[in-house]
Amino acid sequence: MTASPLFARQDSALTVVQAFTPNWFAATMGTGILALMLPHLPLPGTALLGEGLWVLNMVLLVLFTALSVARIALFPKDSLATLHHPVQSMFLGAVPMGLATVINGLIAFGVPRWGEGAAVLARDLWAFDALLSVGVGLLVPYLMFTRQDHALERMTGVWLLPIVASEVAAASAGLIAPHLDTSSATTLVYAGYVLFALSVPLALMVITVLILRLAQHKLPTPDLAVSMFLPLGPLATGALALLQLGEAAPRVLAAQGLGELAPVLTGLGLAGGLVLWGFGAWWLALATLTTLRFVRRGLPFNLGWWGLTFPLGVYTAATFGLGALTHLDVFTHLGHVFVVVLTALWGLVTAHTLRGVWRGELFQMPPLSRETGLPRP
Repeated sequence: MTASPLFARQDSALTVVQAFTPNWFAATMGTGILALMLPHLPLPGTALLGEGLWVLNMVLLVLFTALSVARIALFPKDSLATLHHPVQSMFLGAVPMGLATVINGLIAFGVPRWGEGAAVLARDLWAFDALLSVGVGLLVPYLMFTRQDHALERMTGVWLLPIVASEVAAASAGLIAPHLDTSSATTLVYAGYVLFALSVPLALMVITVLILRLAQHKLPTPDLAVSMFLPLGPLATGALALLQLGEAAPRVLAAQGLGELAPVLTGLGLAGGLVLWGFGAWWLALATLTTLRFVRRGLPFNLGWWGLTFPLGVYTAATFGLGALTHLDVFTHLGHVFVVVLTALWGLVTAHTLRGVWRGELFQMPPLSRETGLPRP
């Protein structure tokens, strides 16, 4: 077999490290959410396949983390330039969100295999993930306001990535809490609602401005076309967080003598989940239409294509959550359809990614300027 253009080079390892940027973590988000959704399909072997993808996702997360650390150590100027880059820096939010899918897998796959000890590990990893999410959600907007170069006509859905990480952690809190003792569950539930507040209102503000930008300046460039799906993420994750926290809250409130408030939070989960899910349905339809428009004109592949997977995945999770709470079969059937579509999209994006890695095309990004964070000529 002929060596690839990248790996035939003696300096290929250093090339990979230098060109490795945070947007690679979007692959762990997409792979992780598919792993969590596959067991919902009423087909033999899907749970085992999901668990296998979860293990693969852990390997990817460790590999990508090692490459990121190596880049910081070997190429500190390029790493600093990434922080100043108006697009690449946004993908720092993908790091805690990718970790969250691994943590959620400890509940979905780890607890049945290893018992409640897996939930304790999930709790400890969640604490780190929550702090990382809050840090990224504060640092990147601060850099946007003070160091980076942005303009309304260049705005895309990637602005959402750093702030959405907190609500992903909020949804994870609601998933983990029922498997913990009351004291630990109390901390996670209350922290989950705070994390929700740190993310969802900001995300809705950004989406509002994004609609204005689309009306005034039309669609983004083809290389950022798939970013139209990104607003679906915070809408779906917000719905999922309200549903899962609302399910976990009654036991916590009862232990504090506040049991009469439990129906309020459960109702908030249902009402808020439905509203955000409905908004998400509108955005899913819009993103699908605009993407099909780009496909007819030619849609170049880049790692941004992973933005097709995670938003649809969390929307699928919210759909199943509404089905479980309302007992309406329409949500469950829709969820099954979404899982099939998600699987197909994941396969498509994975195939393009592997081909891009083999050819070295995904590691040919031009070096970034230390001063502006923009590609150097």
